Amino acid sequence: MLKIYNSLTDQIEPFIPLHNKRVSIYVCGPTVYGDIHIGNARPIIFFDVLKNYLKAVDYDVTLVSNITDVDDKIINRAFDLHIEESKLTKRYEEAFIHMTLLLGSNLPDQMPKATEYVVQMVEYIQELMDMGYAYQTDTGVYFRVSKVEDYGILSNQKVAELSRGVRIELDADKEDPRDFSLWKKTTIGLNFDSPWGPGRPGWHTECAVMNKEIFHGEIDIHGGGSDLKFPHHENEIAQTYAHDHHHLAKHWMHVGRIDMSGEKMSKSLGNIVLVKDLLQIYDPLAFRLLILSHPYRQPISYSEDLMIQFSKEYDKIKRTLKKTYLTLSLEGLKSNVLDDEIMKQFIKIMDNDINTPNVMTLVYDLLKQINKSNDPNRTAVLYYTAKKILDILGIMPRFEIRDDVLSMYREWETARSEKNFRLADQLRSKLTEQGWL
Repeated sequence: MLKIYNSLTDQIEPFIPLHNKRVSIYVCGPTVYGDIHIGNARPIIFFDVLKNYLKAVDYDVTLVSNITDVDDKIINRAFDLHIEESKLTKRYEEAFIHMTLLLGSNLPDQMPKATEYVVQMVEYIQELMDMGYAYQTDTGVYFRVSKVEDYGILSNQKVAELSRGVRIELDADKEDPRDFSLWKKTTIGLNFDSPWGPGRPGWHTECAVMNKEIFHGEIDIHGGGSDLKFPHHENEIAQTYAHDHHHLAKHWMHVGRIDMSGEKMSKSLGNIVLVKDLLQIYDPLAFRLLILSHPYRQPISYSEDLMIQFSKEYDKIKRTLKKTYLTLSLEGLKSNVLDDEIMKQFIKIMDNDINTPNVMTLVYDLLKQINKSNDPNRTAVLYYTAKKILDILGIMPRFEIRDDVLSMYREWETARSEKNFRLADQLRSKLTEQGWL
C-alpha cells in the first residue's frame, strides 16, 4: 500500500483516496511575471512523477495547477516594462508551459487562471463576511485569524508564534496584525468591481476558491514547495475550514527547496539560476535526474559541480539504453514483457513515500544487468522494464534509430569481422560520438 508523508499530520500514513480509485491533486502554480528558476522546477517535476506513478498503479488522477495572473508583482513588473498586465502574463505563462514540457513533465489536466474566477471569489468573500470570519476596512477585506481555533495546524505553531513568520502589512486598520487580505482595494493596475470597491483578490483566497470551484469539496492531495506551507497554505486551510468545515485536502505534500551551495536562492544575492539558462547548457532530463536522486522533502544544495556530476551520470544511462536498443533493433527483438520481480521492487520502493533516490539505485542495478546479459531475449525484457520505470520517472532518453545509423552499425560489425581495423575504428568513433556505443 502506498504511504506518503502528510505535512498536515506530520507523519507518514497510508494513502487512501476519498473516492475509491479517483485521486484529486491541486498544486500551487506560478505567478507569471518572470521566468521560472530551478527551485520552481522541483515541484513541477515531483508532482508529475507522483501523477505518473498513481496512474501506473491504476488510479484515475486529476491534477490541477493554477496560474496566478493577477498580483502586485505582475502589476509592478508590467509598469516597469511599460506593457499591459495581460501581455506580460501571457508571455510568461507560455514560457512556463514551454519549460514544463522541456523538463519532461506533462501539463496538468487543468491550469485555471485566477482572473477567470474573480466573480466566485467575490461571492466567497461575502459569504465569509456574512459568517463573521471577515471584515471590511478602508483598505480592503480581511480574514479574522482569531476565529479559527486550529489556525497553525499545518505549520504546527501556535497563533501567537505565527506572527514571527508573517509579513506585517502596513494597514493600521486591521483588527489583528496576523489577519490576512481577502480583497485589496485599489484602482492601480488590473482591478475588478466588488461590493467593497474596485480592487483584486488576495492570493490565498484565489487558490482556496479555485479548489472549491473545480473539485467541489475536500481533495486528496494539496501540494507545493515547502516555502508555501506558511502563510499561503495555512491561510488556504483557514478560509476553507471557516467556509466549508474541512482542511481543504486530506493530505498535504511539500517539496524541499533548492539552495545554492548552501545559501537560499534570492535576487538580492544574485544566485538565482533560471531554468531557461540551465537548459541551454545541460540536458533537461539530466537536471530531472538530479532532482529525483534526492529525497523530495529534503532541500538540495545545488552547485555547478553537482549538475556536471548528474550530467555525466545521465550520459552513461543514455549510452547504455541507446546501445541496447540499437542491438535489439538489429536482431529484430522487441518485448512488452516486464520483469515481475523488478517491478515488485519498484512498487515497494515507490510506495514508501515516493522514494525516487532508492528507485534510481534499482535502475542502476538494472542497467548493470543489461550490460552483463548475454541472452538477447532476457536483455529485451530488462530493457522494457527499465523503459517502463524511466517513463514513470520521466527520464527515459528520447531517441530514435535512423536507417543510416543501422547501416553504419552493420558496416562496423562487418569491418570488425573482416579485421579491417582502420575502418572499424573510424565507424566506432562516429557511433560513439552519436552516443550509440
